[in-house]
Amino acid sequence: MKRSGLILFAFIAMFLFGSCTAETDQKPDNIILLIGDGMSFAHFQAGILASETPLNMEQLTKIGFIFTSSADNFTTDSGAAGTALATGVKTNNGFIGMDPDGNPVKSILHLASDNGLSTGVVVTCAVTHATPAAFIAHQPSRNMAEEIALDYVNSGVDVFIGGGRNHFENREDGRNLLSELEEMGYMMAYNMDEVMSVSTGKMAGLVAPNHPPRYDEGRGDMLPDAVEKAISILNQDPSGFFLIVEGAQIDWGGHDNDIEYIVNEMLDFDRAVGKALEFAKNDGNTLVVITSDHDTGGMALHGYDPETREITAGFTTGGHTGLMQPVFAWGPGAERFTGMYENTGIFDRMLESFGFSRN
Repeated sequence: MKRSGLILFAFIAMFLFGSCTAETDQKPDNIILLIGDGMSFAHFQAGILASETPLNMEQLTKIGFIFTSSADNFTTDSGAAGTALATGVKTNNGFIGMDPDGNPVKSILHLASDNGLSTGVVVTCAVTHATPAAFIAHQPSRNMAEEIALDYVNSGVDVFIGGGRNHFENREDGRNLLSELEEMGYMMAYNMDEVMSVSTGKMAGLVAPNHPPRYDEGRGDMLPDAVEKAISILNQDPSGFFLIVEGAQIDWGGHDNDIEYIVNEMLDFDRAVGKALEFAKNDGNTLVVITSDHDTGGMALHGYDPETREITAGFTTGGHTGLMQPVFAWGPGAERFTGMYENTGIFDRMLESFGFSRN
């Protein structure tokens, strides 16, 4: 049987076994949530086929599936999907950190902070983009980037690394949020060399005016390096931490129906997963959860050349689909994430893992 067939068989077997496992009473000190934006099972398998070595995600045996519809549409956008993952509340497409009636809802990041944990955000897009914004902001539109940037200033988040510097600096209201963050005690970093030089305290790493470039156009190891740095800073808090990581541009490759773009971003995201798992295995008290907000592109794999690792793929759309999405988990309480459930269940299970109440 070919390797891809074995992986698919193992995936199904692990899902069926894991879904029958009783929930654990173990509670982690830390949770790292990694979101491959737009990453469906086909994207995952494309990464497996393209990689010369097994993916980090292949070693995970606690596997589930989530349904992704939003409150007002079978096919979600990233704002509603991010809000569901972050807050446990289904909302309308385009909303950020709000219920369908426009009421703000606390995210797992806010609740972690309320309970004395350190918090962080690491992304390959602008930090004001829909998915990371859902963990930080409360806005009726994902397009309100300047308002979302102000929400960062007021959020108390300890470390955030990504693009979007213009939304903090070149603003219509004339405010310079970079100066305000510095006055609040944040170490400011405007490229990855500066990010990597910070060793402690609060950090705002705004490494690009808008979005960082795609992996194959010069971003390099920004994502795995930023994950490693964020963990090293947040882990200095003895109370524990919550970190959300997004591989944002898997989604963009799906929108472009570009298999090469997807594969490069998938492999980069998996390297970031590897950094999280390496820390978690050494630490012993860290839960790692990996999922996607939605499928992008409706991709199907049509062919594969094992000598060149070239993949032939087709796409049903340039947008999102309503397909179920995979969930992988490792560490204390990983069994909670097996089975089939709504995307809001990711929040519920993280809340239960930490032992927090919603209020």
